[in-house]
Amino acid sequence: MTSQWNTVGEVMTRAVVAVGRDATFREILETLQRWKVSAVPVLAGDGRVVGVVSEADLLEAEDREKGNTDGLTAAALMSVPVVSVHATSPTAEAARAMARGHFKRLPVVDAEDCLIGIVSRSDLLKIHLRTDEDLADQVRFELLAVLKPELASAVNVHAREGRITLTGTLPDASALPVLERLVRAVPGVVDAEVRLVAPN
Repeated sequence: MTSQWNTVGEVMTRAVVAVGRDATFREILETLQRWKVSAVPVLAGDGRVVGVVSEADLLEAEDREKGNTDGLTAAALMSVPVVSVHATSPTAEAARAMARGHFKRLPVVDAEDCLIGIVSRSDLLKIHLRTDEDLADQVRFELLAVLKPELASAVNVHAREGRITLTGTLPDASALPVLERLVRAVPGVVDAEVRLVAPN
């Protein structure tokens, strides 16, 4: 097993609707309505993300231009600079960027700033829908990273509705707080209780 749900690439949507710089106001509006999204990335010819046009951008332009929006293109409408994330970015980093900028979604780009996906608030919330079995498996995997295999095998992992309980024995009581922090850091865990017994 490998660690899951920790990075943007593991939760992002890969099928992305985007427009070019020359897309007209009407084309952008039709794209938003057809695909039921509230914003679209704007791409340069080489696939790099150069801006984002949102419903708010369209409404602002319509108000400013008094409804005369025929000549407006994505290049004039888009918000810049673009706030984006990489597929390898932690999900928590994407969540903080969304909260700071009041964004509903962020473009996901590669090392050359080319679009490879999009991550939305709902994508980030997927981690809270993980099954108990999936959570328990990842906790066991994470325990192997900090405990020797024979010690990790003496720890029983129980999951119920996102709450993790560790039971069993551990030779060193000083490791108990570390294990509790580790379990609580697993995406999707809502609570953790460490009932491990350590010899005096």
